[in-house]
Amino acid sequence: MRILFCGIFYAPDLVGIAKYNTELCEWLKDNGHEVRVLTAPPYYPAWRVPPAYRTWWYRHELIHDIPLTRAPIYVPRIPSGPKRLIHNASFALTSAFPLVSAALRWRPDVIFTVTPSLMACALIAPLARWVRASSWLHIQDFEVDAAFDLGLLRNKHLRDITLAVECRILQSFDVVSTISPQMLQRLKTKGVDAHKIREFRNWIDTAKTIPGDRLTEFRTELKLADTDIIALYSGTMSNKQGLDLIIAAARILHLEQPNIQFILCGEGPHKSELQGLAADLSNVHFLTLQPEDRFAQLLNTADIHIIPQRREAADLVLPSKLGGIFASGRPVIVMATAKTALADEVEGAGLVVPPGDAGALAIAVRALADDAELRHRLGENARRRAVERWDKASILQSLHRDLKSLGDHN
Repeated sequence: MRILFCGIFYAPDLVGIAKYNTELCEWLKDNGHEVRVLTAPPYYPAWRVPPAYRTWWYRHELIHDIPLTRAPIYVPRIPSGPKRLIHNASFALTSAFPLVSAALRWRPDVIFTVTPSLMACALIAPLARWVRASSWLHIQDFEVDAAFDLGLLRNKHLRDITLAVECRILQSFDVVSTISPQMLQRLKTKGVDAHKIREFRNWIDTAKTIPGDRLTEFRTELKLADTDIIALYSGTMSNKQGLDLIIAAARILHLEQPNIQFILCGEGPHKSELQGLAADLSNVHFLTLQPEDRFAQLLNTADIHIIPQRREAADLVLPSKLGGIFASGRPVIVMATAKTALADEVEGAGLVVPPGDAGALAIAVRALADDAELRHRLGENARRRAVERWDKASILQSLHRDLKSLGDHN
């Protein structure tokens, strides 16, 4: 099949949605499909375009024998709510011409797009119908709900308008997929027909990410003792996560249990603020974003993983980092409300504490730090869950069958 992919995130960005977009397109290419990609320059999670990609014109390149067109985009240094709107609008505008051009000249069988950004998706379903292609929209997070629920945007009239537009866009696609059962249910509440909805989970290569020795190079580099218990957060440092709660928990445990050490690894617009909050704490360490060849080792460095999440973000997104944590065979502590997607995923493989409660987080970290047998049991359950629910080969084969069904239907 000819598959035209449109998404704002792609390699060489290393984390989050870019990783999944890239792996998806490369897997499709390796399994016999022709793939073309329309994307933006790399900029995430630092919100800064590297010098080599800074241009106000289109850039063409080849990655993994896949032709890419990069549309110029506005990237704010500090991504506030209004600036994010301009950011997304810029990609919607600049991607329109190459999108229409590729659809008319190349005649794809499927146009596959990933949110964010929803604005850039508005043109895709009518364009696909025009060229007699199928349209597939994949929701990684509900960006409209998140923008208002997290307080990035506050105007009620604007919310009503954007939610109405969002529903029209969602309902226009032939297939709409997302990553958790709760997010599938949210699609139904937005008026998407049940027969159009698919679950398409994020994944981890469970053959590459495996449980390993906890005494890694990272402990040596950070001058941590073999007996120290490491609690790790790895990912984007933005306002969705509530990472200040990890700093608050570390402060509670600072004097009580100095053998518990916290590592925060990643980049993002809130990193410098977090470093300031932890400046006087000897049990908090920061690492930069790690390359792929060291990532499995980073996961194995941890005795405990932490995923904080603000209450308002519940079921707007399911953190993709969970698959790697499970595959590494380590227990995880998540901040989540009962019955949310995140709480359900972690049940039996970690501990769940209320969102926003740094004291409860500190208690949970202490409980796991003091009980090696519990850590081992939860870690074994986590590994088993990774193989059952998050395995890359199984998930992509399922997508492959759905794509083939679309092609047969057309």
